[in-house]
Formats: sequence, structure tokens, C-alpha cells
Amino acid sequence: MKHIYTSLDIGSDTIKIVVCELYKNKLNLLASSSFKSKGIKKGLIYDVNLAKECIKNAFLEIEDMLGIKIKKVIASIPSFNAEYQIVKSNIKINSEDKIITSDDVIKALEVAFKSNAFNTREMVTMLPIDYSIDDKAFIKNPKGVYGNTLGCRAVLVTTPKKNVYSVISLLESIGIDVIDISLNNIGDLYSFNNKDLEEKVGAIINIGGEITDISLYNKGILVKSSIINMGGKNIDNDISYMYKVDLPSAKKLKLKFALAHKKNASMNDIIEVKSAYDSNLKINQFEISEIVESRLEEILNEAKKEINLLTSRKIDYIIITGGTSNMQGIEYVVNDVFGSFASIGNVKMLGLRDNIYSSCIGNIVYFISKLKLKEQDYSMISDEEINALTLNDSNKIDASNNMLGKMFDFFFSE
Repeated sequence: MKHIYTSLDIGSDTIKIVVCELYKNKLNLLASSSFKSKGIKKGLIYDVNLAKECIKNAFLEIEDMLGIKIKKVIASIPSFNAEYQIVKSNIKINSEDKIITSDDVIKALEVAFKSNAFNTREMVTMLPIDYSIDDKAFIKNPKGVYGNTLGCRAVLVTTPKKNVYSVISLLESIGIDVIDISLNNIGDLYSFNNKDLEEKVGAIINIGGEITDISLYNKGILVKSSIINMGGKNIDNDISYMYKVDLPSAKKLKLKFALAHKKNASMNDIIEVKSAYDSNLKINQFEISEIVESRLEEILNEAKKEINLLTSRKIDYIIITGGTSNMQGIEYVVNDVFGSFASIGNVKMLGLRDNIYSSCIGNIVYFISKLKLKEQDYSMISDEEINALTLNDSNKIDASNNMLGKMFDFFFSE
């Protein structure tokens, strides 16, 4: 069986879809698409018909690339009002040989979940912290170990039910089955995680179109998150206001001409555009970069305040991602606000070196890790459909040294 997975990120600015194949512990990029969003504001669906139409068009675009129909996806859901609760459980090992298996691990996590009842919230996932076997604690991987009892500690992630069902019902209405759900801040971690980060406390800042997600991680586990209501569109609005151009033109100026920091911008680099008053306007790169830099500093300083509210502990790393993090010169703004211990994320998949897809790719890696823990063999596309695909062996990301080799996540059927 070939193992192919599709991930969907429903953003305020764009709908992102990534399709990958896992082969010999490497992810091959098969197709990716970024489609303009409609009916979605600040990460939430406010107009179902508009959102349905643009998501449907996004799938048509990716299906044209692949030559097959996408029927199953991993879907990101809004992280608004997400809660993170530490839960515990303890079970007896009933097998004759007393060797702990993946079934025992899943049962322990299942018991921890079922001991917490929710009326208005829905479980997104559980993130195991560690396990105990008899009188031994702080075990990361208990599988294959002898023991009479197995205990676990995990972070139970929940969101309001409407966050989940608004996405699932919309996708089901266009014939897409949601196989798994995740939060984008879980995907971001799995895009950038490595062994070094698993021993540290850190944060990831994802600058989206209308919102910026701030997520706190302790030893590779998501423990808290927050949202600020600013993003890339605020920069577009600033440029539009200052130069009296429409928003599409302002966004184009941001992406194609401005720099994120004035350090390397040129006073002599001039672009001519039409203003709203139909007059010719000359813009130099230095001035427009000052506008961008000012807003980016504000966004990052607000994110810095949120991190300080989320924890009083020393932060060992900060990673900046999201579409805005692709801007040339943003590393200088990040260094001005946070210092040298903060860095720009780097999506390492060949053919898709764009941080706008970090959550999408990471959610595939996260889903695969859950499959491995449960020891399941699964693909979202049938063998018959796979025969229609042409795989590009050069587009690979080697996951053998990081996320895929570490089984810290799980899922279980209701």
C-alpha cells in the first residue's frame, strides 16, 4: 500500500491544501495549493455559502493537479478558546506476559480522556507527557517494557463544539470526509520540531492574514496558546491608507516591492502605481519598508506581551512562521524585538519552502505519528486512484531523525 495524506488549512486569507506520500520514512510532495479565502474572518466561518464555494474551488484546483478526486482530509480547526488540561490515568496490564503494547498505551490515554466529561466542548487530541510503569516514572515510550500497571500523564486539548462541527459539516456538505482534526499550532510544532527543542520551553508565533497565533511549548508538548487580532492584512491596510491605493494593490506592493525592515531598503528604488484618485504615484522602497516595519514591530511586541502572560518561565526559543514570515528582511525586525534567540521558521520540504504551509505539512506529520503509535496502516487514497498519480522522488523531507521517529501522540476511535 502506498501511503498518501491530504491536509487542509482553512485560513482567513487563504485556503491551503497539501497532498503528500510517505515512502521509506520520507514525505514526497505530490501537490499543494493556496486559494483566496471568502466567508472566513479571523479564522472562523461567518458565511457558510461563501466559504463552501472557495473551499470547493480549492479542492478542484488541487484535483486538477493530481488527476484524481480528494475524498478524505486532515482538517485544521479554529484555535479560538482552545483549552489545555493535564489529565492522568492508571490501568492494569492484563496480558499473560505483562509486556506493554500500543493497545495498552491507547487504553491508558482513553481512560484519562473518559474521566473528563464535557458538555459544550469537543476533544481535539491528547498529547502524552510521559508514562509510569509500576514504581518507575517519567518514561517516554513504555511499549515493549514489562509491567503490572501503566500510568500516563497527558495534555487534553479541547475547543468549543462549534469550532469543530462548523468545519466538519461544511466539508461533509461538499463530499469530503474528515479523517482527523488538529490545531494549526500543533502542526507548526511538528514542522519545526527537533530533538533539541524537546528539552526546552519555547514559543511559535504564526502571523496569519487577520490573526496571529502565539503558542507555548514545554519539552515538545503544546501547553498554552493565545491569539491577537492582527496579521498581514493590517500591513495591507496601512499601505492602502498611506498611499491611497486599493487593498489588492497594497498587498501586491507588500509582497513584491517592500522589505520587512528598512535596513536594506533603497531610497532610489522607485515603483509607480495608480492611486485611488487615478493619479500616478511614485513610491520608494525605503518609505514603504518603514511602514511595514512599524506594523510588524507592533505585532511582534504584542506577541511578546502574550508570551509573558502565558508563562513566567525563561523562554529558550521563539520561532516565527506564517505567510508574513516569508518577507525579505523580517529577521531584522525579529531580532530587534526578541533578540538573537528568536528565528524564522524554515519549512524544509523540497518544492514547498514556504512558511504559509507549515501548519498543513506539520499536521500530516502529526497524523502519521498517531498512526505509528496505534500501529495502523492507512492511506487516504485507494490503490486504484494512486495508479493515476506520477510521483516526484526528488521532493522529499527526511523525517527519520525527528518527528516520525518519536511516538508521543495518539488517536483512538470513539
